Amino acid sequence: MSTKPVSVSSVSPSKKFWPWVLLAAIFSLSMLPLMPNLMSHLSPSIPLLSDLAPINSADTAWLITATALVLFMTPGLAFFYGGMVSRKHVITLMFQSFIAMGVVSLLWVICGFSLSFGKSIHGLIGDPRTFFLFQNLHLGTDAILAPTIPLALFALFQMKFAIITPALVTGSFGERIKFSSFILFMILFTLFIYAPLAHWTWHPDGFLRKWGVLDFAGGTVVHMTAGFAGLAGALLVRSEKKGGIPHTPANIPFVLLGTGLLWFGWFGFNAGSALAANGDAVLAFMTTNTAAASAMVAWLLVDWAMGREISALNAAIAAVVGLVAVTPAAGFVSVGSSIAIGILGSLASNYFINLQWLKKRISDTLDVLACHGAGGVVGMIATSIFTHKGGLVTGQTELLVKHLLATILVAGFSFVMAVLLFKVVGFVMSLGDHSHENEVSGKDQDLTHTTALQGV
Repeated sequence: MSTKPVSVSSVSPSKKFWPWVLLAAIFSLSMLPLMPNLMSHLSPSIPLLSDLAPINSADTAWLITATALVLFMTPGLAFFYGGMVSRKHVITLMFQSFIAMGVVSLLWVICGFSLSFGKSIHGLIGDPRTFFLFQNLHLGTDAILAPTIPLALFALFQMKFAIITPALVTGSFGERIKFSSFILFMILFTLFIYAPLAHWTWHPDGFLRKWGVLDFAGGTVVHMTAGFAGLAGALLVRSEKKGGIPHTPANIPFVLLGTGLLWFGWFGFNAGSALAANGDAVLAFMTTNTAAASAMVAWLLVDWAMGREISALNAAIAAVVGLVAVTPAAGFVSVGSSIAIGILGSLASNYFINLQWLKKRISDTLDVLACHGAGGVVGMIATSIFTHKGGLVTGQTELLVKHLLATILVAGFSFVMAVLLFKVVGFVMSLGDHSHENEVSGKDQDLTHTTALQGV
């Protein structure tokens, strides 16, 4: 396999200069903890470990494992997305997932965790000073956020959710956006969309959490956010041809491998969100697997009934949709209810994916809106129906009304904010090459000067 060499001389001086500036800025930030007088003004003092509740060894061991499982989902997503796009965009889509592990990890350490889980400011956002540069992130428990595990472990677990969310968004437009534009969007998305929603939903003082909205593992924070931000990207990072350039998936085995990795990692995603090795974790484990299975079977039965082709690709997509739909409900519903949730999520996503008029109007390459947006909406509504914590099955309607309102709020916030962020990125730099020629020749040649699966 031959590759086209990159000519160093072809890079302009300005492009050589700015990476060094960014590197110096990151290094300078890393030196701040060595200046105790300055850091004392940035964040309050930490409690003595002797004053904290004891660490539960079993809970800690499980959360370490779950944290690794959730991180494993991002490479799984890379294979899942990479196998579905055309062979000339495989590396680009996979690299967009991998780069999130680097960029978002650093951003989370600097201020992302503080914005999400720092001292609440009116239930809307965390104080960025609380855990700035992971200061005050001690190895003991925290009565509010992590009562039985080290607070630092809780921060690492939540980091993995923040990593995969912007990677999910790339399925809508990843083959069309410039790499530098995506990096900037990913940073802005994490700070201005993901962090506020994580605070609203999961921080004990977040206004949605205090309102009583139930989201066990990220139906709003991760999936609806990705789905509706993806819709914004599909509309704004446009293709020259409406609906995009038709393509044949590059590698179905990649998709199946990615699905397996996602399914495996999702046990950490959902069961780990119990934050303990207890019955809630076991329940979430069972409902997660069951919903994925029921969604897969339901999707294939619908395709069979509609006279459509039964395919491995659709089976893989269906399993992921089931995992998406059960995410907000995983620790709140019975195993039987998770079957219904998987089926409902599968029906909704199957319907939206096959809406031809929708495909002609938006260039959502990998149907992120249909899978994560619709799946997340179904999951949130289903949670308010099937949970025994005030759900419709108990004869109460209050939770259903709250979830309907929260769903509208999260969808609107994610979409509008994403539109604004794409406009900002487009003002600073070009969003991408939207030409027909670029989509035909492939982004891989532009980004890496090679293509995946050459000679295959």
